[in-house]
Parts: sequence; structure tokens; C-alpha cells
Amino acid sequence: MKQLPPDDFGGSFNEKRGEAHMRILHTADWHLGKTLEGRSRLKEQEDFLEELARIVKDEKIDAVIMAGDAFDTVNPPALAEQLFYESLSALSDKGNRPVVVIAGNHDNPDRLSAASPLTTDHGIHLIGYPRTAPVDIEVASSGEILSVAALAYPSESRLNEVLSETFDEKLLRDQYDEKIKQTFQRMCSKARKDAVQIAASHIYVAGGSQTDSERPIEVGGAYTVAAESLPENAAYVALGHLHRPQTIKRARTLARYSGSPLAYSFSEAGYAKSVTIVEAAPGQTASWEEVHLTSGKPLVKWKAEKGMSQVYSWLEEERDKNAWIDLEIHLTDQLSIEEIHRLRKARQGIIHIRPVFEEAASAEEKSRSRNVPIEERFKAFYERQTGGAVPDEETVKLFLELASGSEQEEGDET
Repeated sequence: MKQLPPDDFGGSFNEKRGEAHMRILHTADWHLGKTLEGRSRLKEQEDFLEELARIVKDEKIDAVIMAGDAFDTVNPPALAEQLFYESLSALSDKGNRPVVVIAGNHDNPDRLSAASPLTTDHGIHLIGYPRTAPVDIEVASSGEILSVAALAYPSESRLNEVLSETFDEKLLRDQYDEKIKQTFQRMCSKARKDAVQIAASHIYVAGGSQTDSERPIEVGGAYTVAAESLPENAAYVALGHLHRPQTIKRARTLARYSGSPLAYSFSEAGYAKSVTIVEAAPGQTASWEEVHLTSGKPLVKWKAEKGMSQVYSWLEEERDKNAWIDLEIHLTDQLSIEEIHRLRKARQGIIHIRPVFEEAASAEEKSRSRNVPIEERFKAFYERQTGGAVPDEETVKLFLELASGSEQEEGDET
């Protein structure tokens, strides 16, 4: 259980157990429908959502906040949508437990909020676009009001559309960070004083630790939000977008990314996944704990420096049996197509096979390669790096365009 030092804006979780505090579960970045190099992760996502329902019940959670990227694409598969709505229904416990979901940069805001006229009556609040007023919700289990300053993924255009309705023109010309700060401040100023005040958004806060599986929303720093811009009036800020669980240290209140429930890229290999449980009361500092998840297959990296024999040894001992594997093999000769098929048949979880060749090419071989057309050299390189895959025409064309552009730049410089 996590206890925060005083300067982290969190009181001791244990010392508040005896008091009446609202218990809120914060999760984000489900990315339902996302695949791993064409492999479905839907069963793993289903297992996670079943685990989440158990945690919510066992931990006596009063409300759930999902901070964006429910889906991986704006047009998710039907099975992913079905899983989403079935899971929200289970989490809400027939309307007894409020659930707030905001759109992330991967979600279609219109599609996400389309069902809200039906779901709101069942305690499920689907918010597709940024708002100017908080969502006030009666939480029956704690006997308190939850006020959520819900800032769904605020792209520049979506933010300006909302701001133009109520704010002055000067703010429309301000920097993105200032717009976020002002929007949060105005929402929080409208919150009931007797409510538990929570903010939620799907943004990139400066200093956050990223992985390869997030689609960038900050371009040259333009969409970056300073930690100090997060609303200090909120007891807690529930953030989505970054896939590693982390607390924002420079924020003026307790603010966290809950992280994604599954590892979605090999840059997340070895990182524990979790959800965050927050205890909060009106006008008081919040406390939090991290609950680690057990669902989903781990993503692991194998580095076989002793070649194929080492790989087959690992397969025989059933190393990382239920994992998705990124395999790097050190070789002196190219892998044959038969060997690649044999490896994939031996272990379905092998995603990448990346041969690394010993740098033993003779001067003669190097000289010969220089006389081979650049297109053929690229195809051979691509095949080596991907374990036998052949680049399509579009990829080759793109490479040739980049190569010719690079040569032209070099010519201009000279």
C-alpha cells in the first residue's frame, strides 16, 4: 500500500480508514480492439475488465473514473464495443455505482457520447467533448456529491469551440497550456463546496514518462501542459494518455496517470500494470494506493547471443510460456524461411524475429554490395531486419524518395 510523504499532497491512506471517505477507482487507456502485430488482445482485455469488476467489488469502490482511450481507433470492432458496454454495466452495478468515461485522442467523441442519453440514467456518464461545467453526481454509497471537472481530450479545435461559447477572445489567442489552465479553473470554480472535487483529462503533462504505444498528442511542445496548470482546487486529478503509472511531482495537488491495464508495446516490457484507488472527502487532501493487475500476457525480450541453439534451449524449458516475445538472434548466416516458420510454429507468442549478423563481411563483400542497386540493398536489409518479410511497393517507394531527398540535401550542402 502506498503512503505519500506530506509534500506529495496525500495523507496517509491508513489513518483515514475510520473516517467516511469516498473511494474512487481511476483507470485509463484500455485501447479495446488494439492488436499486437495483428494478434488479437481482446481475450486479455476481457480478462482485465473481469478483474477490474472484482477489484471494484472487493475494494468497496464508490465511483469509477476512466480517463480516456477506451478504444484504440475511432471505428472500433463490434466485439470491442460490446465488451465496453457490458463492462460499464457490470462496473455500475445497475446504476448504484457511478462511472465517468471521457474521450481520449484515440476515441471518436461523437461515437463515445452517442449512447449517453441511455446510459446516464444508469449512472454511466459518457463525455466526448471538453465541458465548461463540472459533472455533479450523487454517490449513494458514500452519501456525498462527486463533482468531476471532466476535460475530455482537448484538441486545439475542440477546446476553441467550447471556449468561444463562453470565454473572451483573448483566451482564444492564448497558448494551449493557458487555455487548459483557465478551463480547469472555471470548471472547478463552479463545483459545489460540499462536494468531493475531482478533475479528469486526457493530456500530456510535461515531464511524464512515455512509451512507444502512445500516439503523440504533443507536437513540438504545442500540446504539452505544465504540471502547475493542473487545478489545485481538485483533491485529485485523474489523467490518461501515458501508459506507465506515475505521479506528477510538480503539480499543486495530487495528480496521477493510472497507466494502461496491458502492455501494448515492447518498450513497456517488465513494467507492472495497475489501477489507482483514491480516498477523498470534501475540502480535504486525498490519499491513494496502487492495485497491481494480474491479467494479460507479459511482453518480454529475448536476446539469443549464442544463436539458434540457445533459442531452442529456451523453448524446450518453456521459458516465458504465456508471453508475447520480441526475439533477437545473433547469427553468422541468414535465417531461412523454413527456420522462421519452425520458430513460429514452436511458439505462437513470438512476435518479432530480428537477426543480428556478426560484422564479418570481408572488404570484397562490402565492395560487391556497393555495386548492387540501392533498391535491392534496401530489400535485403528489410528482409534481414524483419526475419524474412518482403517490403511492399509503397515501402520501397517511400525509402527511395527519402534516399533521393537525402542525396539532394548533401549535394546542396557541398
